[in-house]
Amino acid sequence: MTTLKNDTFLRALLKEPVEYTPIWMMRQAGRYLPEYRATRARAGSFMGLCTNPDFATEVTLQPLDRFPLDAAILFSDILTVPDAMGLGLYFADGEGPKFRHPLRDEAAIKALSVAPMDKLQYVFDAVASIRKALDGRVPLIGFSGSPFTLACYMIEGGGSDDFRNVKAMLYSRPELLHHILDVNARTVTDYLNAQIDAGAQAVQIFDTWGGALTHAAYKTFSLAYMQKIVAGLKREAEGRRVPVIVFTKGGGQWLEDIAAIGADAIGLDWTTDIADARRRVGEDVALQGNLDPNVLFASPEGIEKEVSRILSAYGQGSGHVFNLGHGISQFVNPDHAAALVEAVHRLSVPYHYHG
Repeated sequence: MTTLKNDTFLRALLKEPVEYTPIWMMRQAGRYLPEYRATRARAGSFMGLCTNPDFATEVTLQPLDRFPLDAAILFSDILTVPDAMGLGLYFADGEGPKFRHPLRDEAAIKALSVAPMDKLQYVFDAVASIRKALDGRVPLIGFSGSPFTLACYMIEGGGSDDFRNVKAMLYSRPELLHHILDVNARTVTDYLNAQIDAGAQAVQIFDTWGGALTHAAYKTFSLAYMQKIVAGLKREAEGRRVPVIVFTKGGGQWLEDIAAIGADAIGLDWTTDIADARRRVGEDVALQGNLDPNVLFASPEGIEKEVSRILSAYGQGSGHVFNLGHGISQFVNPDHAAALVEAVHRLSVPYHYHG
């Protein structure tokens, strides 16, 4: 594989010295970019983009051609995993993802088994294609949804405001939910390891809905399964460590518990104070985040002010990867994303030692 020209992101995740704070943005390849919308139109559908390695490569690189970001992230979707389990993923216009065969009855749940990785080969082909196209510009991040977040979609049959079916199962038939979570954890472990084998240089677990759980339920039904995944991941490839990032949206109250599962970094949403997070866990893990995505609707001056505040709150030294507290909105002006990247790079230099 080609030597990395910019490994700032990987070094920051491992708390090694860096010259500036690196940045990437969750959902950085997406609808806010006109070039993405043009490629999606050519692909015919969202899944047409995801399942075609050439299209996936093209859209992964689009934000890097526009902004000097410090990492690329595989263009895919967390729901490719339950789709490979036979749940029948489809996208309804204006309604988001849906499953034709949600897990609602005991027989279907007990029949659930680990997804065969050959059904996800298009993802691994995309990883290999993206690595080749990057030619060492920046590292490539692979990812998956967390077992609990995947289960939310698998049981609800799509998105949900209240997770009533998941929580009914959690409180009345927890053994059934545990079976789903165990299958998901084993599948995600295989899936992320296959992404690493194909060329992913860091991986992130997106626990989008873990924050919807009670304090006790989070540890039992989300964190414990992410810990199993982290324990099963390959942590070395191509002669260097493959960092693991865990991101629970709404997870600020559990930072110490998340830090203890063995990941290299914790993703923070915008509701958590990064200075407090560093005091609580900063010696154990790196931190990623945590600009409110809606700051990008402000003026460039407003964006710069908030960037300055977050960098100052984190303080001196490495161990911080700048990011949004969740995905970038499709309605953001790309010029504002450019202003964000420029501000992070420029304003972060004084926080790093230059000997």
